[in-house]
Amino acid sequence: MRTATLVPVKAFGAAKGRLRGHLPDADRERLARWTADQVLTAALPYPVFVACDDESVADWATRRGASVAWGPGLGLNGAIDAAVAEIAAAGFDRVTITHADLPTPRGLAHLHHATPRPASGVVIVPDRHGDGTNVLSRPTAITLPAQYGPGSFGRHLAAALATGAPVTVRHDPFLSVDIDTPADLRHPTVARLLATALGATT
Repeated sequence: MRTATLVPVKAFGAAKGRLRGHLPDADRERLARWTADQVLTAALPYPVFVACDDESVADWATRRGASVAWGPGLGLNGAIDAAVAEIAAAGFDRVTITHADLPTPRGLAHLHHATPRPASGVVIVPDRHGDGTNVLSRPTAITLPAQYGPGSFGRHLAAALATGAPVTVRHDPFLSVDIDTPADLRHPTVARLLATALGATT
């Protein structure tokens, strides 16, 4: 079974918009770049694809050893669907889609082992609020369009169940933590790592 990880990454300078007024622009960019670096590192040793429409992100991804799934003007969901189609066409049987803003993405590379039937099962990791979808691992052969945005976990769960594939919801203490809002900056795990992230220069 050939497995790939897909990480959608928006332009670092435009990322974390909901943190405007809480972090200076330069710090928001550093934070976005740092978390994306953590996610790509955690995704190894499996092949990694970065869905993006920004030249600087594409250059960063290439330097990190990832393949670039270029998707200008498609929006988040369109870019993910196009990238999954590209990954399937390249011969991969399974794709794990993960957000780039996970500060502690431990175990990401082995997520597809979380179900007893990894070749056919869907694994969904919701955020810690049970609202968003932080990670979704699935076969490339099934039709499961991306439905990211507020409330995406419920939509993805319903769509996954409708496919008839085995579905596992995994509440992971590391993968469920993301950084979207000012409240997330106060999460104990995030607060502990924030100084490291804002000091990063990669």
